Amino acid sequence: MSTQRTTRTRRRGAVLTAAVLLGTASAAAGPATAAPRPPSPPLPTSAPRPPVQPVCSAAYRITQKLEGGAVWNMCWRYNTDAGLTLDRVTYQPPGGAPIKVLTSARLAQIHVPYDDGAAEYDDLTGAGFGWGLQNLKPAECPGGTISTIKVPEVGQVKGLCTTTRARGHAYRMAADGAGGQVYQVQGKDLLVYTVNKVGWYEYISEWRFSADGTIGANVGATGSLSPVDYNATDGRGWPIGKGARAYATSHAHNVFWKLDFGLDGSTKDRVEQFDSTVTAPPANGGGPTVKTKRTVVTKELAGDAKNMRWWRVVSGTGKNADGHARSYEIVPGHTNTHAGRGFTKHDVYFTQSRACEQFASNNIGNCGTNAGDSVDKWVNGETLTKPSVWVNIGFHHVARDEDQQPMPVHWQGFQLAPRDVTAMNPLTPSDLASQNGQPDLGS
Repeated sequence: MSTQRTTRTRRRGAVLTAAVLLGTASAAAGPATAAPRPPSPPLPTSAPRPPVQPVCSAAYRITQKLEGGAVWNMCWRYNTDAGLTLDRVTYQPPGGAPIKVLTSARLAQIHVPYDDGAAEYDDLTGAGFGWGLQNLKPAECPGGTISTIKVPEVGQVKGLCTTTRARGHAYRMAADGAGGQVYQVQGKDLLVYTVNKVGWYEYISEWRFSADGTIGANVGATGSLSPVDYNATDGRGWPIGKGARAYATSHAHNVFWKLDFGLDGSTKDRVEQFDSTVTAPPANGGGPTVKTKRTVVTKELAGDAKNMRWWRVVSGTGKNADGHARSYEIVPGHTNTHAGRGFTKHDVYFTQSRACEQFASNNIGNCGTNAGDSVDKWVNGETLTKPSVWVNIGFHHVARDEDQQPMPVHWQGFQLAPRDVTAMNPLTPSDLASQNGQPDLGS
């Protein structure tokens, strides 16, 4: 971080255009021999449909087929405040019909307060995040495609990578029956990412899409520690020079994402919270019991992650082949919740969607004089009929000797896990397609 940030003028970003055709992302780097194709998935109840093509031109479209024939489709755009935005994200399971998942997904703020209270930054709307888009070398996008983006006042930047990357086992199951067959698939993910430089920090903003319908959102911070913030003391920083010298000031990275779902194309998504309670073991023997309670979130909510608590966004119209409502569960990664500001005190926010509510702090949308400029101010008891989801993942960065030079990437993020999006594992092999519900003994 640096004092250079304060010289940036806060400006409203315009949607930028790309100069090259993105098309279908190419295969991941690695051995030339392709991974074995997984067994065929269960036959669909109707003929497979072709992938949905998002409503955007080919230059702004990302289409990728993964193992088993799963397909992801989406549009992309770039904004000088928010950076990369993904729109109209659609997942097509193997052999199935396309399913609309996200209307829009993007970063909503990177808030960076220093432990000594002397500096505090909003990197997206106050420090020129979008203008800091970096040129990527081919080696930074192995096996993929780098697209060029025209950034106002900067020029043409080769800044958007789409590629695939191996992720290891998608599943493994050793059958108990005769022959001991092992079912396993090695998976790949579609990766879409940019790198933005703010001061001396560089942020890798990454979206990851898996064949089973899972979405991952991550930000990796790298680059360099701010050379003007080496004046801390014990308790406010950490010495990374020789002896008790060069105390790098500790600070937080509070990263926010904004998600608008639109599952199955519906405008009637709902939010549900689940809490599980564990009893003490009975005095007369036996084990503890666990009961899970579901609460429908009908009003705007600032939510706190607790042990055995989770949330999901549920489709208002779509159901899988078992008749269960499709949904996506929010799975936060490790977080350090920062209590210094109202908007950083909570882990998730569910607000009624409004076009002016764009950024979690230092909001530049024109919401009116008394509306407040941070997400906590927008949670005011309004009924949720069209929810926007805000996820806050914090990292308290206490520097270490290994942070120089350059600084290794430290990651923070979350997943969106499909819950009842399909009736079975979308990569289920045909031999097991009949085992929907209670599995066969000996399978």
